[in-house]
Amino acid sequence: MNLVLNAICDKTRFLLLEKISQGEICACKLPQYAKVSQPAVSQHLKILLDSKLVKMKKDGKKRLYSISKIGITILRDVSSWNKSI
Repeated sequence: MNLVLNAICDKTRFLLLEKISQGEICACKLPQYAKVSQPAVSQHLKILLDSKLVKMKKDGKKRLYSISKIGITILRDVSSWNKSI
């Protein structure tokens, strides 16, 4: 659970998780969305992967990310917390 909390407490990672939840996306498109460098996105994605909030598959040289079942649950729960505040 600590890995999950660490993963979602960062604003950039939460933003990436929300974007990935909209559908499978290439890691190459995430820096422009998050407005951070590719190396920074890679570090954030590693944390999201380690916490099992996202999944990754390789397609040639591309790495495609999608949200996991755990990620869907966490994102839904956190969104409901925001509505109740």
